[in-house]
Amino acid sequence: MPIDTCLGDIRLGHDSRAILFHLETDRTTTLQAQLRRMLVSAILDGQIPAGSPLPSCRALAQSLKIARNTVVLAYQDLAEEGFLIAKERSGFFVNPDVVAAKPKELAAPAAPKVESPEANDEPDWVMRFKCRPSLQRNVVKPANWQDYPYPFIYGQIDQNLFPLAAWRECSRQALSVNAVREWAKDRFAEDDPLLVEQIRTRLLPRRGVRVGPDEILVTVGAQQALYLLSALLFDHKTTFGIEDPGYTDARNIAALRTNRLVSLPVDDQGLVLGPELGGCDYVYVTPSHQFPTTVTMSLERRHALLETAVAKDFLLIEDDYESELTHHGSPQPALKSLDRHGRVIFVSSLSKTLAPGLRIGFLVAPKPLIAELRALRRLMIRHPAANNQRTIALFLADGHHDTLLRRLCSVYRERLAAAVTALAKHLPEFSVNLTAGGTALWIKGPKGCDMAAIAAAAQRRGVVIEPGAVHFLGQPGPANFCRLGVSSISTDRIEPGIKLLAEAMREVAQG
Repeated sequence: MPIDTCLGDIRLGHDSRAILFHLETDRTTTLQAQLRRMLVSAILDGQIPAGSPLPSCRALAQSLKIARNTVVLAYQDLAEEGFLIAKERSGFFVNPDVVAAKPKELAAPAAPKVESPEANDEPDWVMRFKCRPSLQRNVVKPANWQDYPYPFIYGQIDQNLFPLAAWRECSRQALSVNAVREWAKDRFAEDDPLLVEQIRTRLLPRRGVRVGPDEILVTVGAQQALYLLSALLFDHKTTFGIEDPGYTDARNIAALRTNRLVSLPVDDQGLVLGPELGGCDYVYVTPSHQFPTTVTMSLERRHALLETAVAKDFLLIEDDYESELTHHGSPQPALKSLDRHGRVIFVSSLSKTLAPGLRIGFLVAPKPLIAELRALRRLMIRHPAANNQRTIALFLADGHHDTLLRRLCSVYRERLAAAVTALAKHLPEFSVNLTAGGTALWIKGPKGCDMAAIAAAAQRRGVVIEPGAVHFLGQPGPANFCRLGVSSISTDRIEPGIKLLAEAMREVAQG
């Protein structure tokens, strides 16, 4: 281990069994936790023999350049859990009983002798697959997108905007003795009642939706909600209508059950009520901020869509995508709030406002459907992690989510305005869908423009954008569209990034 990557090191013993203690820089956890992890690993791996003394607290602290109290607390913690034995005036020693109780490693089996390729009886997995999700068209972005200076990435958060202090406080409350007793037990198929109550009384009323607790199901994000619906309601005869362009994962989830996917056009008022709706069993729609064009469905279009659903006997799956992030005017009421005939299944998520990694969403539907979805979810995961449910419930109940929403709307409004201004300055030949909310812009380049090639050239300059062809149902999709997300890039980097994007476009245009 290079010296410059360590906080310090110390050798234990003076014989051939000497080992090197070191701590690598890790800002994701405390020094005490890092020290404990290192000591436990050394003990269980047999690097410190049973009964061996550990360095004194003072010596280890000085060598690692950490506080002596950090070492004392780590040693005491391990002594309480039986890894170490504390001997008065002698120090701490590895407990022989812990080493003796460690499961013995099994001897590795001898490698089978393969006489010839013809004798290989390994299964042909490709022939056994009933579907190939890995071959579906999906949005592709660099795994290390955070390392790029200009990440116009959609669906991620700016770490500087995350309310860390509030989240820690709610996590602390969720780790109280009484709270742990509440969420640590197996709930089988039930959700945290506090979270369900917060969804019912705080989140849904903002969308004009009023339902009972038995009409709500907590999910691992909106995607699990869509997957559960498809598994329960779709088969190979199902006709599924989806906005075009539309949400790639909704399309891909439906395609696992049926190949009868119907393209539904979108205009500046949202989903177009065309003849294609007549043959659909289910229609997936994003009326708050259409994915990916960002347009908001008008109130008149919403009423007309509900009337059409009754007249043509199809159900609507409403993904209330980014409804909370409204920057101008009042948000339109959810389709679910206008539904008088039980035609709307409502899906939502906290991924775009809190954090995508928490994976908490919810689904609102009539009681019989929720009951079956709950039973199906139990077969998959029983329920989302109960500790996360409780922490998020407290975050909502204490008003932190409301405070966060106000901050996000202000910041995203500023960033979107900066992006529109920069595009007009550096890429005037591009047209932009102006949006009343959300976190992204849908951009159309000149005819013949290849956004995939431009994205590759821009990435070489440190700029990450998302080509838009993948969002179209037909193949190949139009190549001159792209999406610019602003949720994960600071305002001061937006214009420099778009200026570099313009350079990338000129490079591609010049061949």
